[in-house]
Amino acid sequence: MVNYKLYYFNMKGRGELIRLLFAASGQKYEDFRIEKNDWPEYKSKAPFGQAPYLEITNGKKTMILSQSVAIGRFLARKFGLAGKGDEEQAMVDMYGDQISDLVNEFAKFMMENDETKKKEIYQKLETEIIPYHMKFFETKLAQSKTGFFFDSGLTWIDLYLFNLLGLLGEQRSQLFEHFKAVKTLYDKVSEYGKIKAYLETRPETAM
Repeated sequence: MVNYKLYYFNMKGRGELIRLLFAASGQKYEDFRIEKNDWPEYKSKAPFGQAPYLEITNGKKTMILSQSVAIGRFLARKFGLAGKGDEEQAMVDMYGDQISDLVNEFAKFMMENDETKKKEIYQKLETEIIPYHMKFFETKLAQSKTGFFFDSGLTWIDLYLFNLLGLLGEQRSQLFEHFKAVKTLYDKVSEYGKIKAYLETRPETAM
């Protein structure tokens, strides 16, 4: 029997994709939320000194996997959420990398402590960076018959974009006015079986 233990902080951030994958699959795992004061104790266990990381135990064998997207891809393959066939999986990964580019831009805003610089970054995000990336996602999603990126069904990139959209807060409704297919994806994931149940019970966090 395989046991999973996710180490991350009490926030959504880069760990939430992993939680969403567990929720979508119905796979049990331990969601260990690290208090910031306790981070030094757990940092040494992380392969790159970063969270999230996933501890996977199978009998006497334990593997620790780091980097949120690497963990996401690993679990997606395990749970049948990586796409159907080699070609579709390659396309899923391609869009996943594009979402990562946007996530990394958003992270710059989140990590900036200088309020003046933070406002400048946000303005560029709102007027340039987010619309630039969203147009690619909108084009792909508008061609979909299912509301997901691929007609074969839910994949990890649907969850990845859903989580990012959730972090946008009030800006999300403005964004949806211009990107209708993106809104359809967001709504569809929100109502997706086990995901809906998870969203209704997950801990409330600021981010």
